[in-house]
Amino acid sequence: MADRAWEEHLRAVERLGSSYSAIPPGDPVRLAKQTTNLFRARAASTAPGLDVSGLTGVIQVDPAPDPASGGPPTADVQGMCTYEDLVDATLPHGLMPQVVPQLRTITLGGAVTGLGIESTSFRNGLPHESVLEMDVFTGAGEVVTTRPGDDLFDAFPNSYGSLGYATRLRIALERVPSYVALRHVRFDDPGLLAKTIEEITRAREHDGGPVDGLDGVAFAPGEYYLTLARWTDDSHRTPSDYTGQQIYYRSIRDRQTDLLTIHDYLWRWDTDWFWCSGAFGAQHPLLRKVWPASKRRSDVYMRLLKLDRQFAIADRLDRRAGRPLRERVVQDVEVPVERLAEFLDWFDAEVGMRPVWLCPLVSTGSTSEGRPWTAYPLEPGATYVNVGFWGTVHVGPDAVNAPKNRAIEAKVHELGGHKSLYSEAFYDPDTFDRLYNGPALAAVKRRYDPDDRLTSLYDKAVRSH
Repeated sequence: MADRAWEEHLRAVERLGSSYSAIPPGDPVRLAKQTTNLFRARAASTAPGLDVSGLTGVIQVDPAPDPASGGPPTADVQGMCTYEDLVDATLPHGLMPQVVPQLRTITLGGAVTGLGIESTSFRNGLPHESVLEMDVFTGAGEVVTTRPGDDLFDAFPNSYGSLGYATRLRIALERVPSYVALRHVRFDDPGLLAKTIEEITRAREHDGGPVDGLDGVAFAPGEYYLTLARWTDDSHRTPSDYTGQQIYYRSIRDRQTDLLTIHDYLWRWDTDWFWCSGAFGAQHPLLRKVWPASKRRSDVYMRLLKLDRQFAIADRLDRRAGRPLRERVVQDVEVPVERLAEFLDWFDAEVGMRPVWLCPLVSTGSTSEGRPWTAYPLEPGATYVNVGFWGTVHVGPDAVNAPKNRAIEAKVHELGGHKSLYSEAFYDPDTFDRLYNGPALAAVKRRYDPDDRLTSLYDKAVRSH
């Protein structure tokens, strides 16, 4: 079975190469991919793209590696495989990827060339930090196998396809039980919240109990929660089900403890796209009863959002109601934990969106020496908190100039933080190069894409090319 999967993978890579050869010399190279989890616009194109249709699966799960190596269980996964399919392949072995991003249809390659995060990131870092090796299809039309410490490997995270596309990744897995016990702890003071995050990140425990997963929600000024997750095989009660009428994020306020299956824990945020499904009526009790459970998932909401953008539905309703024009504020930022309270107070005063997601992380660095990643230079070993906020703010005619987003960018970097590039960015070229190590990234691009067939990171992230 494994041999057949490898053979099919090699054939898919051959088709990918053939599709590259069919693109006229000098024309830009991009994926022929219809779906995305990005929130920034992409320039429309009718040009043929790279055929990645055969690169969507799990090649092999190795639950018992060679004991002599002392390494973890691993999986070889194709670049366009979604985490939903990956988890379905690993959980029967009692295994999961070391970091599983929140949304089912995020692909493994996307989470590595972009940035993914979840509640295990305070101990396992970001998804690319559990990659052992990967094959990258470069702008030169070649497949390069690369490992930690290589220039291509270290520059790949946060490159968003500007250096190539991962066709295969070997990732480390971790063993998990059947259930996850949750404890929701409330804080009134953001300073105490930040201090507790630091303590848990350092000790991997709280009040004498182990912590395997850690994230939180800021519902309002003075109302913050940390959710402490503990892996367990103890099913002393019936697990909760938030795929039906109950809504997960509301339970954080309503109960101090909870129990989920490991599967439902991994996708607890996907069912209602955190809290964003409310914009489509999916949280209204009557509509929720008739909304098919199979359609309560992030990719469905993303398609609805695309329709709203295409037909400007929300803008039309605002104009009809006499409401000010909206600015879309969809961002994830990393702030040093010691500056978290300052950022939350500023955000509440200047932006005012509720709620926001909090997810601590510690980058392990790119090698055993702990070097920062080339294009997203988090300080290895330092604790950051990802603050995620996704919605709109009524700002009036100035909305077209993105004043809130620009203010957020400035504040984050004033505090020594970093901003993910999956959504709109507004930096000038010099600032962008300074923040994301543009010269070093350009040097790697020249080596692996000498004819400049792939769109640069700045053009992708800021100019939406």
